[in-house]
Amino acid sequence: MKTVVMVPTYNEVKNIVELINELLNYPVDIVVVDDNSPDGTSEKVKELMKSHKNIHIVLRTKNRGRGSAGKDGYQYCLDHGAEAVIEMDADFSHDPKYIPQLIEGLKDADVVLGSRMVRGGKEIGRSKFRQLITSCANFYIRLLLGLRVRDCNSGFRAFRRKMLEDINVGHLFSTGPDIVQEVLFKAHLKGARIKEVPIVFKERTKGESKLGFKHLWKGYVMILKLKYLHLKGDL
Repeated sequence: MKTVVMVPTYNEVKNIVELINELLNYPVDIVVVDDNSPDGTSEKVKELMKSHKNIHIVLRTKNRGRGSAGKDGYQYCLDHGAEAVIEMDADFSHDPKYIPQLIEGLKDADVVLGSRMVRGGKEIGRSKFRQLITSCANFYIRLLLGLRVRDCNSGFRAFRRKMLEDINVGHLFSTGPDIVQEVLFKAHLKGARIKEVPIVFKERTKGESKLGFKHLWKGYVMILKLKYLHLKGDL
């Protein structure tokens, strides 16, 4: 099964080389989707590409943002023959060591989430306040969207090719981090078998987080939009 790890990036020059070097320990292709980072992230990736044929880059200069990066990344993976796609962040909050468990989970699931909220999973390095926000957000998402998932905000996940085709990734409309919830909800509506495997989520130690209050607020609004569109019959 051809597995591709897709990593959206913006200003991750402090992390990307180390991350790719760890990913090279696994039988996967690597696709970095970079929003033309001014810190030179893409240049580091291109240097590694010279000696590794399984490293690829999608360099985006227009319509930038986490959501559109995810959309373009999914599509690139499908267009290049991926049978399974693993999505993860570049800041080591998602540890590559869990990749085998995600791939194994796809044997009897369509979507596998790396979950902080199931037995064996946890968070390290985050304040109690941030953990509370995460817990409240998960409750809110489950309540409104009817998801039977503990970690609705996990951006560390694996998909079967057919699942990404079924949700028609070319028509995703989220522009920011709320693409995580859009994809998960659309997979749910398609009857996806969703499994969670425990991970330890670690707060980044290098570089700066791009997730601020503005993104959190847009995420809450997106949940309402997804609910509305579903009730209207447009999803």
